[in-house]
Amino acid sequence: MDELPLDQVYTLLAVVDEGTFDAAAAALHVTPSAVSQRIKALEQRTGRVLLMRSKPVRPTESGEVIVRFARQLALLEKDARTELGLAETGKSRQSSRLTIAVNADSLATWFLLAVRQVPQDPPICFELRREDEAHTTALLREGQVMAAVTSSPVPVAGCSVRPLGLARYLPVATPEFEQRYLAGQGLADGLREAPVIVFDRRDDLQDAFVRSLPGNKKQGAWGAGTLRHHVPTSEGFCDAIAAGLGWGLVPEPQALPLLRSGALSTLTTDHTVDVPLFWQQWKLDSPALAAVAGAVAETAARELLPAH
Repeated sequence: MDELPLDQVYTLLAVVDEGTFDAAAAALHVTPSAVSQRIKALEQRTGRVLLMRSKPVRPTESGEVIVRFARQLALLEKDARTELGLAETGKSRQSSRLTIAVNADSLATWFLLAVRQVPQDPPICFELRREDEAHTTALLREGQVMAAVTSSPVPVAGCSVRPLGLARYLPVATPEFEQRYLAGQGLADGLREAPVIVFDRRDDLQDAFVRSLPGNKKQGAWGAGTLRHHVPTSEGFCDAIAAGLGWGLVPEPQALPLLRSGALSTLTTDHTVDVPLFWQQWKLDSPALAAVAGAVAETAARELLPAH
């Protein structure tokens, strides 16, 4: 295969980012026909279908490789222009754009503290994608993000990985909820019947916690109860528990103020859940990406528990 024409590569990226050929054409200031011709030419050159013509358009597995290459190339070009002193005129005045996948609990507790420490000379524009820590690596693999906070220590192809620490979760509920649903019986038995708060349908944290409790002989498919309230924000999740709708596992920094005030109580002091977090990023010699990685590692060392 010959070299990949950059106009075709960037056109593919525009189509994926904008979602349609027409929107990509508007962003690139060309006609939709020109966009279609460039994509067809790139597919012919690579001998692979690169896009699924859905709404919005989605890259195929081969297309993801090209998308990742395009994003890396754009970042390296921006860094090179900055080092050459060419970042003060025209389009080059635009800030570097870093796309990062972060789980909701990290966003609500410590990650923005890290972002605040990143130097803004030259400026960096952050595009944060909220995703469960068990699934952020998929966005890395697809080329949708350049870095991710993840629970996976296995590096995605073309990425490096470093441990950040442990995020501790405490099982909590209101005292009234605990008295109503859990008094007079074993914790495992009570939690299999009590209402529970979950983040979304992929959230297995509460179920795994119940299955891990001593004396849990009934290994049901759910672990926790079937009466579930889905609350897909970190702050809303905690608020739902404080409102007495159910019990759940809350990040320690969010739980401690409510425990001190008496609004919540811990269901057990013997069992917590520690989720290991890792930082994965593209293997690029990018000053902007390195600055973010350094700030994230420094903040995580201060805010998270040390890894075992």
